[in-house]
Amino acid sequence: MKPDHDHARAPSRRRWLAMAAAGLAWSQVRAAQFPEISWDDLVPKGWDPLKSLGDMKPLSDSDPRAVKQYEKLREVWDNAPTVAAMAGRRVRLPGYLVPLDEAKDGIREFLLVPYFGACIHTPPPPANQIVHARAQTAIKGFQTMDAVWVDGTLGLVRGSSEMGASGYSMVVSRIEAYKKK
Repeated sequence: MKPDHDHARAPSRRRWLAMAAAGLAWSQVRAAQFPEISWDDLVPKGWDPLKSLGDMKPLSDSDPRAVKQYEKLREVWDNAPTVAAMAGRRVRLPGYLVPLDEAKDGIREFLLVPYFGACIHTPPPPANQIVHARAQTAIKGFQTMDAVWVDGTLGLVRGSSEMGASGYSMVVSRIEAYKKK
């Protein structure tokens, strides 16, 4: 049997059983397996998208310069940097669900976004604020813009969909309706 050297990422089955035997509640065990992070944790320290945009002036939508400003904004946001240390981390993240596929058996692929209306209204958030999530089994009982908690393993895989560019990927282990603590 191989010893569990990676205590920071996820407890082994033996450690999980030891925690359960010690009387820890399931929520405490899950917290050890999937530590909660915030959306700020996905943004590199010091990254300021406004610095890259230069001097943007308020313009009318009909002004051709407004189109150029929007294109520049999209380029900066779609290429937003990610945090390398998040690769492979098991995390718990709250957000809003934007389904990318919906079938009778449920949702398998969705974007997780930090605020209500993101990706539905334009412009979508920066790529480092969009997680492209994939569930191994279809998720039932959720719809567009439901507030959820998602537990899973993060990756640094960039993606693109008609809803926006994502800077992170996630293999979903669990999803549940959002409830305040």
